[in-house]
Amino acid sequence: MEKEITLADIAKILEKYEIVELEDVKIKGDIELELAAGGVALPPSIVQALQSIISAGAGVQKAQIPTTPAEELDLELIRTEFKVAKTEWKGQIEEVTIGATSADGGTREATVTIGGEKALPFYNFDYQMPHPPVISVDCFDMPITMAKAVRGHYEDVMEDPGDWAKKNVREFGADMVTIHLISTDPTIKDTSAREAAKTVEDVLQAVKVPIVIGGSGNPDKDPGVLEAAAEAAAGERCLIASANLNMDYERIAKAALEHGHVILSWTQLDINAQKTLNRYLFKLGVPREDIVIDPTTAALGYGLDYAFTNIERMRISALKGDTDLAFPISCGITNAWGAREAWMKDSPIREDSDWGPAANRGPLYEIMTGLTLGVAGGDMFMMMHPTAAAAVKRITQMLFGATGAEDEGKKVKMADWVTWGGT
Repeated sequence: MEKEITLADIAKILEKYEIVELEDVKIKGDIELELAAGGVALPPSIVQALQSIISAGAGVQKAQIPTTPAEELDLELIRTEFKVAKTEWKGQIEEVTIGATSADGGTREATVTIGGEKALPFYNFDYQMPHPPVISVDCFDMPITMAKAVRGHYEDVMEDPGDWAKKNVREFGADMVTIHLISTDPTIKDTSAREAAKTVEDVLQAVKVPIVIGGSGNPDKDPGVLEAAAEAAAGERCLIASANLNMDYERIAKAALEHGHVILSWTQLDINAQKTLNRYLFKLGVPREDIVIDPTTAALGYGLDYAFTNIERMRISALKGDTDLAFPISCGITNAWGAREAWMKDSPIREDSDWGPAANRGPLYEIMTGLTLGVAGGDMFMMMHPTAAAAVKRITQMLFGATGAEDEGKKVKMADWVTWGGT
């Protein structure tokens, strides 16, 4: 007489009689494993493993385990939808236009507009950036000491600021040009404000893109120099660089306001100082659409994390509703060349590893500084090396959504970035 018994029944019997171990006892019979209705059959490899285990442990020579061929399985993937989390920001970055065409009373052939963001940079799932970051390539009013990797591009124009600016635009595709009036520094040449104004006029004649006018950084000399430069460029809506708390910012801001320019509000890695200076400019009557901020760029090699954190905090605060910080951000990417690793041929430390070719290191330092601060919230980059400037422009244009320099202005959907470009 055969009786069907389960392994659970055997376990209960052993437990009832307090049997801990069976010695020289074999359990013989057929073992069946039942799969739940609608379940998927076990793969052959698992079946084989179970057969081996059952045979060895229970004395069964063969286990009958039902299987279903893979081709007969009715499988269906669970459908789901990929969604990007969106943040509801209540603030918006001020939109600022630099340059003035003939219709605006100036002589520029085109203008540049930055800012206007309603979300974090390049996060176009939330809100499409209205304008991509722009590049302003540096030129100077006198020959300066430069790293070899940069000097080779400008040796033929360093004696003439107009030619220097023209090369930046014609050969290197600069959106803007920054003229640095460094010769006005009393410790360098002490060039007069009148001579500086003449240099600005020459640059305006040489190129038809918007320009940035920078002083030497001398707190005593810059206010007078920038006043004269602002007057010489009246109506061109230049970016005057800069008003800061270490000099007579009131004179500089009033000159920019009187002659129709945009003012650069510059501070040194201090969010509270930036808010304070901006409030001072408001009190002087500077319109919000005439302010660009520069929180200082501490470049790759000596404190990029400070600059990134500072800029990111300002941008997030602005998007949360802090109107004192809701302005486009300019970044002095040229500061990357201040790191010795960017320009020295070899490490001064004998035991140090090989730094690699200096001709590559410098541009890479500039590129990485620009892209890092672009992700933090930078809208405008002042740069020096033409290859670095071109690389930053190309990449930020792509992140912005343009298909390329050859057909700038067209957009691609961010969801299609993997296949963009056909590669």
